Amino acid sequence: MIIAVDFDGTIVEHKYPEIGKEIPFATQTLKMLIADHHKLILWSVREGKLLDEAVKWCAERGVEFYSVNRDYPEETLEGNNHFSRKLKADVFIDDRNLGGLPDWGTIYRIISHHKKWEEMMYETHSQDVHNEKPSQHKHKKKHWWQF
Repeated sequence: MIIAVDFDGTIVEHKYPEIGKEIPFATQTLKMLIADHHKLILWSVREGKLLDEAVKWCAERGVEFYSVNRDYPEETLEGNNHFSRKLKADVFIDDRNLGGLPDWGTIYRIISHHKKWEEMMYETHSQDVHNEKPSQHKHKKKHWWQF
């Protein structure tokens, strides 16, 4: 699977243009995905020196990307290659997802078990309900945003 991964706010906390602290388990999870033979593409708004710093930061922690801000490493603006900022990936991991960024353990389970986000949410809710004490099974009033 080809997986595009954002940097700021996803791998590290937002401190742009500086590099923030690592979000817990981000690099460990990325290394596991690489070990599972997924192709990871760093997909970042960073360019030039700032992008080089992000790539170096990841490499120092054992995360080597298949490609950076492009579909494949050899892709260029010149020649017969058609360079496009529209990335062709199976999955995008980004803190700007609708609903925000799940924790990295959930991200790994979604990808490695080929689950959808809805399935993970249902499983989590089912586990919570089964772990409640009988006295906790009272009907709660639903808020307007809950369906």
